[in-house]
Amino acid sequence: MPKFSLERIIDAKRESVYNIFSDFENFPKLFPQHFPSIRVRSVRNNISVVEEYLRLGDKEFLIMAKHVSNSPTSHDVFVIGGDAKGSIFKEKFLELEKGTKVMVEVDFKIKGKLKISSLFGKNTYEQDYGKILDDFVKNAEN
Repeated sequence: MPKFSLERIIDAKRESVYNIFSDFENFPKLFPQHFPSIRVRSVRNNISVVEEYLRLGDKEFLIMAKHVSNSPTSHDVFVIGGDAKGSIFKEKFLELEKGTKVMVEVDFKIKGKLKISSLFGKNTYEQDYGKILDDFVKNAEN
């Protein structure tokens, strides 16, 4: 299934960028078009288990995700249940002289009807995730 990497340069300090990317509890307020609903189920140190409703392009996913936050250098999301079980999203934040470089590696696993439709249609997951990433960038730069 789809594996891809994306990078963006953000005109903001690394800590500020990291805080937006790892503030999943506020995603429904900040990015309602992509995350209509999030419910935190458990928090222990830097690990959180979260129920998420994710819109990726015209597809909707209900997932249970484990967020592992290592401030301010990385934020990883492991999908442990739901429509995209087994998917991994790794975000790295590199401090630059002027800004922050965000590198995202995605190993997106889909199943069922979503998998079948992606086999016969144009796979736009990378483009759709890029739009989400662009919205994060806009938020971080404001």
